[in-house]
Order: sequence, then C-alpha cells, then structure tokens
Amino acid sequence: MSASPLTDFSKLCIHTITTKPWTIEEAAKSFSREGIGGITVWRDALQGRNIAQTGQMLREHNLQIISLCRGGFFPHTEISGRQKAIDDNKKAVDEAEALGAPLIVLVCGAVPSQALEVSRKQIKDGILAVLPYAEAAGIKLAIEPLHPMYADSRSAINTLAQANDMAEEINSPWLGVAVDVYHLWWDSQLEQEIYRCGKNENLFAFHICDWKTPTLDMLNDRGLMGEGCINIRQIRSWVEKAGFIGFNEVEIFSNIYWSQDQGEFLKKIKESYLKYS
Repeated sequence: MSASPLTDFSKLCIHTITTKPWTIEEAAKSFSREGIGGITVWRDALQGRNIAQTGQMLREHNLQIISLCRGGFFPHTEISGRQKAIDDNKKAVDEAEALGAPLIVLVCGAVPSQALEVSRKQIKDGILAVLPYAEAAGIKLAIEPLHPMYADSRSAINTLAQANDMAEEINSPWLGVAVDVYHLWWDSQLEQEIYRCGKNENLFAFHICDWKTPTLDMLNDRGLMGEGCINIRQIRSWVEKAGFIGFNEVEIFSNIYWSQDQGEFLKKIKESYLKYS
C-alpha cells in the first residue's frame, strides 16, 4: 500500500520549534495566511504570555492546536530530581489545558550514569504519577521514542516496540505514542510495530522531517522532507493503514534553516510537504 500524494495543507501541522526565530504570534499569522491547518506549540514559545489568551489567538487564526511539546525527562539519580520532573509535567498539563491542547508529547529522558533499564523504570513510574492528573484535565500523553543516538541523556525509549510495550503495560486510553520518522525510519520492525500501535488505539501523533547525509549536528541538522534518505510517504502509508487520521506534523530542528528567512523556509516546507510526504 502506498500513500496518496498530498494535495492540500488541511492536515499539515508545523511545530513552533520548526520556525524557531518567529514568535508564536508571527508563526500564527504566517501559518494561517499560508492555509496551514495545525500548530504544535513548544513550551518555550509560551514564556511571558497569558497561555489561555495565546490559545484563543491561535484559534482565531483558524489553527487547530495539535499538541504541546514537551513533557518527560523523568529519570534522575536522586528522588528529588524525579519529583521535580513529575511536578514539571503536571505544570505542562496545566499549560496544555489553558492553551487548549489535547495532547502532550513526552521526551522521556535518560541519565548517562545509570543503566537504561533503571531509566526506563523511572520513566514508567513518572508517567504513572502524572497520568491521573492529566486524565482529570482531559489531556492525553504520548511517549515519543527517540533515535538510539539520544539514549545517553535524552530518552531511554529508543524503539517503537519499547514505547508500545510501555503503553500496553500502563494500559490507559490517556496514554499513547508519537511516531517520528526521524527517530524510527531505520527500524526493520517499524511497519509491524506501527500496526501494533494502531491496533491498540495508541497511535496519537505522527511527526515528519528527513535525515540528511552527512548529518552535521546530532540535534540541529534535520532536513526538509525529500532532502534525505527517509521514505516518508511509505511510512505515512503504514500509519494511515494503522488507522491514523490525524495531522502530519513537521518538526525540524535546523541551525541552517533557523538562520534563513522564515517566510522563504515556510514556502519550502509547503513545497516539500506536497512532493515528498
């Protein structure tokens, strides 16, 4: 099964981090003007603002708020550090509720000095501590597995299988998974794990960009769709076959693109979205 070519921007969502030089107000005006359907808000974009009013502003620009990024970073060698993370995730729930975002994406975290198994246990415990608070607010949580190159300090959840395992163990309709092609494209089990995720109704979000070769920066050198080696359209076909009907979220960290004119960058995003996503 192959995904049909995209013909409009009604299911295109762009993360505020993608156009990082813009304020959230500038991003809202530009996204709306270009007919983009959705926005995912990073927490840094909300600093110093009335969050409820910002959410209203986004809706007035006809933007659907897809999610808030990010929660997580649960592991810590000290109990106090783990409690601080739980408290911050509850704060993120409050922010999502005020903003009108139905979902928080979790970058789960890791600690270089402790075993991955320990970090994974702390991630599960952290999610369990936050989940009732999120449910009471009507906010879903999505575990985002990250590429293994980030296993030291950014996430001990590195495959979709691991994310699926944790979501199934916790077994709550308020907890699911975010699939990001940048982190998962290499996995030989990806197709079957996407179907597993969809079968369990745990497929909450789908993020797209591309993997450039060579990659100049482990964090901030993601590519536009079609600029690298990921077969994004094929992965989208698997996600859609698994029952996902949500937005295609463009999440690009790029020192190169952040240094350019963001209006021109936005036009490139739209072109590559239609051609390669």
